[in-house]
Amino acid sequence: MDLLQAFKISSSGLAAQRTKLNVISENLANSETTRTREGGPYRRRMVVFKEKPIRSFKSAMDNVKKNYSGVEVSEIVRSQEDFRMVYKPAHPDADPVTGYVAMPNVDHLTEMTDMMVARRAYEANVTAIENTRSLVNKALEIGK
Repeated sequence: MDLLQAFKISSSGLAAQRTKLNVISENLANSETTRTREGGPYRRRMVVFKEKPIRSFKSAMDNVKKNYSGVEVSEIVRSQEDFRMVYKPAHPDADPVTGYVAMPNVDHLTEMTDMMVARRAYEANVTAIENTRSLVNKALEIGK
């Protein structure tokens, strides 16, 4: 494998996980937001990944079919889960009859778990980049 390919694969993972972490932090920041521009409470957002083929210039010129794949964000979708109904009759967005407020469908436990998974994947990609860099340095030392 071309060492530059390893950098490209790991950097695609870093970018994808960074996007996921940004979406998770947005979800946590809006976990109490009951009014949005679209109307109604905030809806949890989720990141969908897809495979991203990575080919080097050399393999394209040689017409070599190597299956190196990275990852990219395919889309960011809104969750269709039901909103949490919380009894808060004094809240400005409360239903005047029942006193219930529709709260965002963001679960702190789920978001924190997703954050830990994304952070670990990010760290794994950083480690892969560091190891690749170390291999490149060792190869350069051999050439001296």
